[in-house]
Amino acid sequence: MPIICPTITAYDPHEYRAQMDRIAPFAERVHIDLMDGEFAPTKSSGLDQIWWPHELEADIHLMYQNPEPCLEQLIKLKPHMVVVHNEAHVHHMDFAAKLHHAGIEVGLALLQDTPVAYAEQIMHSFDHVLVFSGNLGRHGGEADLGLLEKVRQIKAHHPEVEIGWDGGINDQNVKQLVEAGVEVLNVGGYIQKADDPEHAYATLKRVIETN
Repeated sequence: MPIICPTITAYDPHEYRAQMDRIAPFAERVHIDLMDGEFAPTKSSGLDQIWWPHELEADIHLMYQNPEPCLEQLIKLKPHMVVVHNEAHVHHMDFAAKLHHAGIEVGLALLQDTPVAYAEQIMHSFDHVLVFSGNLGRHGGEADLGLLEKVRQIKAHHPEVEIGWDGGINDQNVKQLVEAGVEVLNVGGYIQKADDPEHAYATLKRVIETN
């Protein structure tokens, strides 16, 4: 069953808490964006300032140019998963192996202009591939449904990999994303900017479950 992960994209600890408090009562899994101000144009709170309720699974989306120095902190935090970008400056397979050794799943994110072929040789080292269609480090991106071709390609060559989508998910396109094979729907603005975030979350679940 596809899962909806509300996204936290915050620039200071106060905003981080506000966003987490907004979604914690109903979310099962949360997607935490961390930005370094270099790979992404915005900068978030650091790893030493993030947290999540113990009942939630947390995925950390590391939008960092150089993720390697964060490895020890990531392992101490023990999230469900860490997502690193294919475009980051890191030895991807070694990074993934060290997180796996610590019992943490690892995802590989592909920016809009990055072909699946560029990651083909390392994809077997990852549990999850994130098709990115948003604005780096910001809520409110648009879903480029042309990128669903990437989902098809990933499924054709790596059917065992969990596929996520980040960017522009709403009640008008969520069904199409799921039908194309997206299993993890990372939803930012549609939930966080809603007058009633829990209702927005429930709406997406209802659309997904409607035959």
